[in-house]
Amino acid sequence: MRVAIVHDWLYVIGGAERVLKELLRCYPGADVFTLFDVLSDEERAFIGFEKSRTSFLQRIPRIGKIHRALLPLMPLAIEQLDLSGYDLVISSSCAVAKGVITGPDQMHIAYVHSPMRYAWDLQHQYLSENRGPFGLKAALARILLHRIRTWDTVSGLRANVIVANSAYVARRIKKAFGREANVIHPPADAMPHAASEPRASHFLVAGRLVSYKNTRAVIEAFKLMPEQKLIVAGTGPEAASLRAAAGPNVTFAGYVSDAEMRRLMAASRALIFAGEEDFGIVPVEAQAEGTPVLALGRGGARETVIADGPGQTGMFFEKPDADNIAACVNAFLAKEAVFSKAACQAHARTFSAERFQRQFKALVDREMQRMSFEVHSARAVQPPPQRPLAAAE
Repeated sequence: MRVAIVHDWLYVIGGAERVLKELLRCYPGADVFTLFDVLSDEERAFIGFEKSRTSFLQRIPRIGKIHRALLPLMPLAIEQLDLSGYDLVISSSCAVAKGVITGPDQMHIAYVHSPMRYAWDLQHQYLSENRGPFGLKAALARILLHRIRTWDTVSGLRANVIVANSAYVARRIKKAFGREANVIHPPADAMPHAASEPRASHFLVAGRLVSYKNTRAVIEAFKLMPEQKLIVAGTGPEAASLRAAAGPNVTFAGYVSDAEMRRLMAASRALIFAGEEDFGIVPVEAQAEGTPVLALGRGGARETVIADGPGQTGMFFEKPDADNIAACVNAFLAKEAVFSKAACQAHARTFSAERFQRQFKALVDREMQRMSFEVHSARAVQPPPQRPLAAAE
């Protein structure tokens, strides 16, 4: 069986690239296709491949820096990839990879991290953050996003099977594409790295400092709790303005390595996760270190945090504003002893890489057997060829 794995693009190692790594562990002989690849040899080796096959976008100078401006070309580029020689095509997509073209006897399984969020539910935020919702540029952006939504819906019909990374994304897929999706949660590093770290007195926010993560609301909440300490780990375009808005009880750690991030998690009283994420690896990693999570009660956090009953691993706040977050922190402090390190770590293990590999390979085997049965059944019921009538007849 020849296997191709199609990934949107390769310019940085993030959560989607870690999924690609596990897909290559499932199918180590697979060929990797992508729009463009500007990773180093060491980064490719980390993921598990030596060379990828790219689209015409690869030839554009500085593609890793300017690719967002080339979004209108991406549907065309992904459709030009020649996958005709493969029995199984797996796409790993948060943008256009699911739009590859395959034949009727090829199995295409699309692992969808998300429908394109800026084209769908984040359109108004995207327009507001890019020089406002009005004017000529905004009008052109609206037209472009409309066309992208149309293509996204059409391309969402191409795969034989769609797999979502969370039940929340499966609902978004149903709304955008009109299709049911299987749910297989992405792999997380669910083993403790620094769980022996002594617990300190601070709370932690970890991740990119961008607006939809709602870090500003967390900082404002800690202004209401000057006796509590907060560490903000990560960088991003909002870093300077967040520093200016923070009180003296907030410390900015900036960029930290993976190992240092796990130490910060293990030493924190709780991780605060205020963004509405499709899944969210960070809360799982915090729980792997035995640390409870205080999260916005929307999106993927509803599937990664246990907020009631036995084995509770965190709590939810309903709105990403200072008052709600502060109330959640104070409620946590009143019952902090309820949260056990063992319960957090046990729950994190349910999102392990081994579990992902087992579930994904089982789904592929089932669907390949189904296709084989359908193909053979179709051939069996074909009528025999008709003898042409002789001229006299």
